[in-house]
Amino acid sequence: MPELIVYGIVLGSIIALGSIGLTLIWGITDLFNIAHGDQMTAGAYLALLFATLFSRINFLNTRAGPFSFNWSLVLAFIPAILISMALAIVVDRWVYAPMRKGKAHSIAGFIASIGVAWCLRGLIYIVWGADFKFYTPGLRQMLFLPMGIKLRVDEIFIMLISWSAVAAVYLFLLKAKMGKALRALADNPDLARIAGINTEMMIAWAWGIAGLLITIAGILYGIETQLRPEMGWIFLLPLFAAVILGGQGSITGALAGGLILGLAQQISTAWLRPTYKPAIAFIIMILVLIFRPKGIFGRR
Repeated sequence: MPELIVYGIVLGSIIALGSIGLTLIWGITDLFNIAHGDQMTAGAYLALLFATLFSRINFLNTRAGPFSFNWSLVLAFIPAILISMALAIVVDRWVYAPMRKGKAHSIAGFIASIGVAWCLRGLIYIVWGADFKFYTPGLRQMLFLPMGIKLRVDEIFIMLISWSAVAAVYLFLLKAKMGKALRALADNPDLARIAGINTEMMIAWAWGIAGLLITIAGILYGIETQLRPEMGWIFLLPLFAAVILGGQGSITGALAGGLILGLAQQISTAWLRPTYKPAIAFIIMILVLIFRPKGIFGRR
């Protein structure tokens, strides 16, 4: 059981990272973005592309310390994140922004996001195919901790990066002028416009931050498991469950919801097969919607 708790924290850290961007977009634009999971997949595959290109440079093909991956993957974070951020902003400008003026913009945006998800997944199938891909095939170095806990060294990297990214975004939203404007827009869009906040620019910032976080989550999930075109689509249910559990628009809630979902899914494997883990997220989401629709940190 202690080992499952540790694995749950690792998985929960990735879920929390992805759900923060999702709740930010949902809180500001009222968009139920189905394409969020496939953008996670696209970011992970972009990192694979650049890691492959960088690995041809000899000094980047060396292993990154005790971790199983090499420095080329570490460097690949940068272009993968930048391209994903630009892609998120461009999709918003071209697809979602024209719909925000309509009365049923949330429904129209929801349907459009399904189309965006299919397009991203189709491109991944065309470029990389349907086979599983790995950043680092082969055995990975293990750490043997007290209480019989076995932890891969890569999982320490995953927790370090995910928690650092979460802390950086939280401080940005709490302290930075741009972050305060984003929170004001999420609290009351009409009042934010009256106060002189450029709402469209703030929405672009929100999409950029969401693209950054979901790309990091995708790369870290790829390091933990493997890459496949449906990985983001399958991961989408835990992301939405974490947002609903924590409360729409709540960064703290998304963090708490992600950790709870990760722990619940991993601990459930003590009694259920691992293939049933998505069902655990679905059951938790349904129970929250029935008994506490506003979530843990959500407002009425």
